[in-house]
Amino acid sequence: MERITLSEKNFSRLKEDIKKNFGKEIIFSSADDELNRKVIEKLPIGILLIPLSNRKDFSKQKNSGFNEVMAKIAAKRSIKLGFNTDEIIDSHEKDKVLSRLKQNIELCKKNRVSLVFVSEKESRNPLLWESLGLVLGMPNWMVKGLSS
Repeated sequence: MERITLSEKNFSRLKEDIKKNFGKEIIFSSADDELNRKVIEKLPIGILLIPLSNRKDFSKQKNSGFNEVMAKIAAKRSIKLGFNTDEIIDSHEKDKVLSRLKQNIELCKKNRVSLVFVSEKESRNPLLWESLGLVLGMPNWMVKGLSS
């Protein structure tokens, strides 16, 4: 299935873009957490791509852009959580990005949400990402879906 990435900030324009691209797997990417929640609640997307770099953490927890409520909605609507692998490669704060990813993996594991790695710039061996997933704590059922 052909994938298309949308990153519109206006909800009504995003709805129109999704209607135009009917039949394709929609990857929605936004740094706005409120818009992300609204989109997964109301629009037919396949993958929610949350950027993990350039976020400010809270005083007592990491700000990964994904929470328990969003995980339950994503599980109910069969929406996958995406992670841009270029963020690991290009980031200056790899430790923070990986810790936020690990937090999201735990939420996905708990709520049975699939996680996929998406690369826009360069393609790497899928076994590399599968092994990274295992190191970060992904269960086998989640790792099997990474290469698809």
